[in-house]
Amino acid sequence: MAKGSMNKQQMVPQAHQALDNMKYEIAAQLGLPVKQGSEDYWGNLTARDCGAVGGHMVRKMISWAEQAMANNTPGSQMPK
Repeated sequence: MAKGSMNKQQMVPQAHQALDNMKYEIAAQLGLPVKQGSEDYWGNLTARDCGAVGGHMVRKMISWAEQAMANNTPGSQMPK
């Protein structure tokens, strides 16, 4: 994660590793030359490439949430 984002409280701390794994999986699918454990330094990539990884992550998470809501699975209800 970026240096400034380390100060933010995580909603679900247990999700950090899963999100990190997803980030590197998507980067590999996009053909980006990064390896897990690279201490999140992607300085050799363009901002466009890094943003593409984040965009794909968001699309995937929205898709999962929509499926959970459509299936009415526990925890899929939006908080009031």
